[in-house]
Order: sequence, then C-alpha cells, then structure tokens
Amino acid sequence: MNDDLRNIVLGVIAAGISAALGWVARTYLWRRGLRRRQAFFGLPDHSESLLVVNRKAGGPELTVMRYDMFALLELAALIKDCNARVQIVAHDATQQGFGERTEFCVGGPYSNLRMAAHLSSLLPGVRMNVEAESGPELGALRIGAEEYRMERGRSEYVLLARLTADGREDVRPVFLFCGQRAITNQAATRYLARHHERLARKYGGGSFVLLLKVVNSQAYGPDVVELVADVTREARTPLPEPAVTTE
Repeated sequence: MNDDLRNIVLGVIAAGISAALGWVARTYLWRRGLRRRQAFFGLPDHSESLLVVNRKAGGPELTVMRYDMFALLELAALIKDCNARVQIVAHDATQQGFGERTEFCVGGPYSNLRMAAHLSSLLPGVRMNVEAESGPELGALRIGAEEYRMERGRSEYVLLARLTADGREDVRPVFLFCGQRAITNQAATRYLARHHERLARKYGGGSFVLLLKVVNSQAYGPDVVELVADVTREARTPLPEPAVTTE
C-alpha cells in the first residue's frame, strides 16, 4: 500500500469514526431532552394521559370552541412528542381523581365543571366571575387580593398551572389552562409548548401557577403573550371568608 492509498483509507476511517461519534452524541442529547420532557409532563413511554374538553360557553351540548380545539391539537402534539397516548374526555364525564394519569384541563369554570372542581380544591385563592349578567365584571379573575378584568380583544388573562396532589413529585401532574376566553386558552397552550424547557429548568417536577396576559388578540391572535407574575403562593392560599354583617 503506497502512501496516497494509506492516507485515503485513514481519511475514510477517520470520517466514519467522526460520523459515528456525532450520531452517538446527537442520539444522547435527543434522548436526554426526551427524558426531561417526559419527566416535566409526567409522560413516560407509552403512558396514558387525559385531555379534558370543555363545552362552548352558553351551549347545552358538547360543542368546543374553535380556539379550544386548536389548544387541544397543540397539546396532542406535545403528548405525541413524549411517546405517550391521549384519551379525550368531556368535562362532565371525568369522574375520577388525579395523580394516576397526567391530565390537561382546558377552559374556564363557566364551561368546564372539571376546571371548577380543580380551582376549588387545588387553587382556593382563585375566583372567576361566571355570572352571565355581570357586564364588565364577566370573566374577571381574582387571585388573592388582586382582580384582573378583561378588555375583550385587547387585554385578556389566563392561568397556566402545573399541579400535583399534595405537592408530591412522584405522582402525575395536572395542567390547567384557565382563560377568560377560548383564545386565551390556546395562548396558554402555545406558551407551554414554546417554554416548557425553561419552565422545567426553573420548577423541575414541582407545582407552579403563572398568570399570563394575551395582548391585542383581535390583531395578533394567541401569539403575543406576556408573563404577568408567578402567583403560585397567592393562588394556593384560600381567600378570606367575607365578613358577616348583622343588623
């Protein structure tokens, strides 16, 4: 074997080794990212999860708003990326506890009885005005001592929460997307899809409750979202009982 041929053979071998090492490194990084994503969402390989569907506000039938359907599609893509399976369940047919399967619950308490139950038991510091005749107060979100009213199409709010039973990290979480309008629910799911890696680094497997603001949805749809505050402590602290007046 002359020197030129030997150099060619060595070059081919070196290229092959480099390609193999690159493939191993990429595979390792991909698998590590997948495991982190699965841990954050509580979705190991081939696990089951629930998508709890609300109904269109004011409608007697299970009619899902267009933006809520978009939210469900985005969540389904996240679940598929974790190599998990999903079951879609109506909000008034989910008669089971939580912690055994990861749950994604979409919609405010006015259209989702499951969400109303979660707010009552998991987030006692949160109230949403669901009275149909309340005018500008409709949909107002109270968290602790603060109240957030919506300006339809201009300034709207949504809660994004990851919660576990009794704060334990060894059980499957429930994710809440509780917005003042259907478009804000989609905004929250899109925010989660875009920022889940950062949220996982910050909160790990713990609980959090974030208040998001959807800006000018009539022009920008669900794309422009601002993080207002981490309201975990306020949302999990029961609201004081109203004072009883006696005549």
